Amino acid sequence: MADSSTQAIAIDATPAQVAAVICDFVRYPEWTTAMKSAEVVEEYEDGYASQVRFVIDAGVLVDEYTLQYEYAEDISRIEWHLVAPSKMQKTQDGSYDIEPAGDGGCVVTYTLEVDLAVGMLGMFRKKAEKMIMDAALKQLKGRVESLYPRA
Repeated sequence: MADSSTQAIAIDATPAQVAAVICDFVRYPEWTTAMKSAEVVEEYEDGYASQVRFVIDAGVLVDEYTLQYEYAEDISRIEWHLVAPSKMQKTQDGSYDIEPAGDGGCVVTYTLEVDLAVGMLGMFRKKAEKMIMDAALKQLKGRVESLYPRA
């Protein structure tokens, strides 16, 4: 059964800058620890990726999968779902919601729902989800703020 988790982080950059980093999938291995490769396999007419193939190695979790992406017109929401079950996942649905903050930065809310193909005890699963989401948001923040430093 899939569980949904949500976390948010403040990033000292504009929503457009955050969206640009999120949408630059092929560069994920440069800043995402577990990501070994990311390849855009299909694009929409506007150039945004519609399908991206990922290979991850997070120690106990090694997987290869393809996600289908959809975007809000203003790129304030980027969402995805697993195209087909993988070795480790039955389903994966997620989203980034990017909202401007009063200080010129923004808040990014990350929601993830995964149904694993392998069994995992509830308490270990929740701890793993929290660690994965914490790392993903902190690495995103680090990447965005290093590319777009504020004066």
